[in-house]
Amino acid sequence: QLQASGGGLVQAGGSLRLSCTASGFTFDEYAIGWFRQAPGKEREGVSCISSKYRATYYADSVRGRFTISSDNAKNTVYLQIDNLKPEDTAVYYCARSVFPRRGVLLAPSEYDYWGQGTQVTVSS
Repeated sequence: QLQASGGGLVQAGGSLRLSCTASGFTFDEYAIGWFRQAPGKEREGVSCISSKYRATYYADSVRGRFTISSDNAKNTVYLQIDNLKPEDTAVYYCARSVFPRRGVLLAPSEYDYWGQGTQVTVSS
């Protein structure tokens, strides 16, 4: 199971930290990705992390403002979002992947299990 939390209503320029807590599987054997979906738009991958390979990856659209990290002791992956913009408004999801392939690290098709989303709303 994957449980995303931490969303909310924030003013532009503010920050949020989203959490994704995993249970029922060996956490550090999987990559965990964060995705977002705004109304009327396709789901977009924003970042992923592999504790096993000590690797992180970011979409160009969020690099520099988003920071992904993990706490293996808590089976939790975090997504720190700084300098929030109205265009960051979306439902944010976390998902797991056995091994996302190079070139498609943030493709939703590489992820086999999804948690429910958490809403992030940024007011201007």
